[in-house]
Amino acid sequence: MHTIAVLALDQVIPFDLSTPIEVFTRTRLPDGRPGYRIRVCAEQPETDAGAFALRAPWGLEGLEGADTVIVPGTAVPAAPPTPAVLDALRAAAGEGTRIASICTGTFTLAATGLLDGLRVTTHWIAAGLLAATHPELEVDPDVLYVDNGQFLTSAGAAAGLDLCLHMIRRDYGSAVAADAARLSVMPLEREGGQAQFIVPHHAPAPRGSTLEPLLVWLQGNLGSDLTLADIAARSGTSTRTLMRRFREQTGTTPLQWLHRARVRQAQHLLETTRHSVERIGSQVGFGSPTAFRDRFKKTVGVSPQTYRRTFS
Repeated sequence: MHTIAVLALDQVIPFDLSTPIEVFTRTRLPDGRPGYRIRVCAEQPETDAGAFALRAPWGLEGLEGADTVIVPGTAVPAAPPTPAVLDALRAAAGEGTRIASICTGTFTLAATGLLDGLRVTTHWIAAGLLAATHPELEVDPDVLYVDNGQFLTSAGAAAGLDLCLHMIRRDYGSAVAADAARLSVMPLEREGGQAQFIVPHHAPAPRGSTLEPLLVWLQGNLGSDLTLADIAARSGTSTRTLMRRFREQTGTTPLQWLHRARVRQAQHLLETTRHSVERIGSQVGFGSPTAFRDRFKKTVGVSPQTYRRTFS
């Protein structure tokens, strides 16, 4: 039987802790036998879980001999993991143990150095901090999970379910995973990634900056057919100067900013109106329905129709 050790650190997020416990405990093989045994492990006799404290039956020694170690998320910012925790995770990795993080558990796993050079993910709201704190990682904020073989990372909250079901399918095949998905009232695979759940925003320009009036004007003219030359003329600068100022103050280009603003407005209209997809695309400034659908899916990860079904 496959042994899973779930590591409960101080300030652990209860949802992230309970997700693998529930999903793997309920997994049954075709002959009815359980597919997994669970060990809940902690460094200290009592662990702070925010709304409550918990006493885990295993210490860090519970990671030894496990087939999989799961690191649930913790509150961010949290105290850095102790040397004992880092050593235990590194030792498990050295034995070939599969290690997966849920949500902000990626921060803990990243602190071991085991993820260096790998593509990873975490909750979208913490992705920027993860990238800044660990520039050696390739942080992808748009996906539900990333499987690097021995090391796996997931986005936040319900994405932990997606990751657990993915690991069940790796271990026992699609039929067992589909049965576990039904028990969890979850699809075995969800369309799109984390991008569809991200609250969209623009890279801010400092208040009172030279770009602030231009960004306000752009936001009010999303439906217009605007070129880079039009935007430069409105700002009273050359296109070269405009590009430089946008990079300095927003971290992106004028047209990329405009595309994201249009998609953001389209998301709002899809959520709050019954206008057709074609009409919404035209309202926010896309020249054709095809251009709108392509840009929307590239930015959000799903089609406008799928987004509307999910969020309207």
